[in-house]
Amino acid sequence: MKQETSSSKVFAKRIIQLLVSIGGFAYIFYKIPFNEVVKNWNIGMTPWVVAMLIDATLVMAIQANRWKGLSVQGPEIPFKTYYAYTAMGYFFNNLLPTGFGGDAVKSLAFGKNYNQTSQSVSAVLIARIQGLLAMSLCFFTALPFAFSKADIPWSYTLIMAVASLACIIFISLCLFSDKIPIPEAISNKLSFIPKLQKSLSIYRKHKKQLLLSSLDSLWIQFLTLFIAYAYFRAVGVDIDISILVVFISITVVVSMLPISLNGIGVREGIHVALFTGILGIPASIVLAAGLLGYIPVLFQAAQGAVVLIARKK
Repeated sequence: MKQETSSSKVFAKRIIQLLVSIGGFAYIFYKIPFNEVVKNWNIGMTPWVVAMLIDATLVMAIQANRWKGLSVQGPEIPFKTYYAYTAMGYFFNNLLPTGFGGDAVKSLAFGKNYNQTSQSVSAVLIARIQGLLAMSLCFFTALPFAFSKADIPWSYTLIMAVASLACIIFISLCLFSDKIPIPEAISNKLSFIPKLQKSLSIYRKHKKQLLLSSLDSLWIQFLTLFIAYAYFRAVGVDIDISILVVFISITVVVSMLPISLNGIGVREGIHVALFTGILGIPASIVLAAGLLGYIPVLFQAAQGAVVLIARKK
């Protein structure tokens, strides 16, 4: 009975998130006619689209390398395997809300197949937080330059500061999770928790791997920002780099809120609010640029679909 109730709540939550995404798109296209958006697309944007696809592949390769580097226990597994599971994660990220669902799927599937679930989950968890910290570093580095060029509300800075602090606290708790006592009643019922604590705390002894994965996270952040730069250039907008870094970081954090399906519908609204509301770029151009950003995402998801089909065979 309890399981049925829980399933019903989850289903209801997914329906609400779907409605938020659909409603977000419906509202923004009500305000900005789609025919006005399409006018900003032309054959001349092809080189930038190709650059985005190459960039998206590099992002996946570095993510796979970061995951491999953080896999400090267990057998030596080829890079191509990590890349395949990374691609599979992208496929599920576009089906599950918040953008974290794919991380859970790929880490659990990988761990089950190679008998190192706690290690796999720990590596993916640490990598995800490092990615958010790398984004925060870029944000606060670019912020002073952006403030001199645009009137950015302090509320956005506060949101980023809170998110950054939360990441620092969370990764500290992960690295020292073995020091956190777990009630015996919980550890007996959820035997995976002590194993996960052990796998997370072992990174204190692998500082080199943590440093290298942090550098990988920075590279991933730079490449991700290039994708945003490329889709704005594709529609003829040469945007200031510092402002781009700040606005894209804000968009990512707000889109992570579990109120829609993977930020769809919310992301576009934030884009328009920032780039149109603050910079004055026409909303149809901002939306045209943002929608191009789905091309590399679909390309990454398509690679995951190929992996799933191959695994099934």
